[in-house]
Order: sequence, then C-alpha cells, then structure tokens
Amino acid sequence: MNKDQFKGRMHEAKGKVKEVTGKVVGNAELEQKGKIENAAGKVQGKFGDLKSDIKKR
Repeated sequence: MNKDQFKGRMHEAKGKVKEVTGKVVGNAELEQKGKIENAAGKVQGKFGDLKSDIKKR
C-alpha cells in the first residue's frame, strides 16, 4: 500500500465519521464537510491504486 492509498483511505474514514456525526446531531454543515472529505479520500485512494498498478507493469 502506497502513501496515497493510505492517506485516501484515512480521509474516507474521517469523512464518513464526520458525515454520520453531522447527521446524528443535526449539523448539516458537518455532514456536508464529511461527504466532501469522503469523496476527496476516494479520489486520492484511486490515484494511489493507479500509481500502484502502473508501478507493477
């Protein structure tokens, strides 16, 4: 696992926690920030996956 994959997965997890917390406490802003961080983490994770695939070839 390269650093982009790791960081992406961490951002996904933090974003999901923020999203769920925002939903539970009724904080729409926190929920939205969580969704954004989750999406950014997915992009970074996919970039890391792509780098890993290219490196293997």
